[in-house]
Formats: sequence, C-alpha cells, structure tokens
Amino acid sequence: MQLIDEALFETTLARAASAPRGRTNHNFHPSLDDNPHRFLNVMTRGTYITPHRHLDPAKSETFVILRGEVAFFVFDDRGEIERCQTLGDPMQRAHACGIDLAPGVWHSLVVTSESAICFEVKPGPYQAANDKDFAPWAPREGEPGCAAYLERLTRYAARSDRR
Repeated sequence: MQLIDEALFETTLARAASAPRGRTNHNFHPSLDDNPHRFLNVMTRGTYITPHRHLDPAKSETFVILRGEVAFFVFDDRGEIERCQTLGDPMQRAHACGIDLAPGVWHSLVVTSESAICFEVKPGPYQAANDKDFAPWAPREGEPGCAAYLERLTRYAARSDRR
C-alpha cells in the first residue's frame, strides 16, 4: 500500500523541478510489464510534451488533475487544434478535473499553473519503441522549434475562456 499524500506530492515535485525536462513520473506499478500502468505525472510550467497518440498498440488514457492546472489539447491528423480543455482541481475552480481519452487520439498538454500533478492510468506494458506515435507536424522534444510551439499552445490556451 502506498499513500497518495502531501509528502509524496512534495517529494515528486522537487524531483520534477530539478529534472532537465521539468517533469517526472512516480510509478505505482512495480514493473514496466504491468497492466495497467498507474502513476503520477508531475510537471512544471515550461515542460514540453510532444503531441502524440497511442496507436499501435492502441491504448486509452485517463488523466485526473490532483493539483494545479493544465490546458489539454486534442488535435486532428493535420495538427489543427480540435479542442483545448482546461483541467484542474475542481475545488479551486469550476471546471473539469480530468479526461478519458480513446486510443489513437493526438494529444498534448501545457501546464498553465506553476506546476501540476496528474494521476494517469493507461494499459501496459510500456515499450519505448512503440509507446507513442509522435506527431509529424510538431517538433520532437529537444528539436529546434519546441519553445515556439509551446508558446503557440500557451497563447491559444490563454486567448479565450475555454474553462
């Protein structure tokens, strides 16, 4: 048994803040072969998550925000934004706290608060070679253009009240 409490949040936030990517996971599943995968995805503002989908094998995902706020994006096959949904702690604001995503949907998110803690569940096992199908129309993490693309998404999220 492992408690999901303030101490775990603070420890994992400290790891995320010092990580080069500005995020880290805390896995509750003991191995990458387990099914399902259950984990905290802890992110700081400015982290870039390349738009991606889980197509082969097809995997659904569930995201529930435990702390902070994110703008969750869904894209079409050309990279056009189909939806931008604010997700956050429902006790702090009147908006959705989570989303359940079907397999094969292009998605990404932008942290709009200082940090965000998300509980995620998706099918295992995890195999780096085929876990994600990265969008051909967006820069991959570490490539030139990431900061500009992240800024574009951040501006889109802030442009109108999508909460």
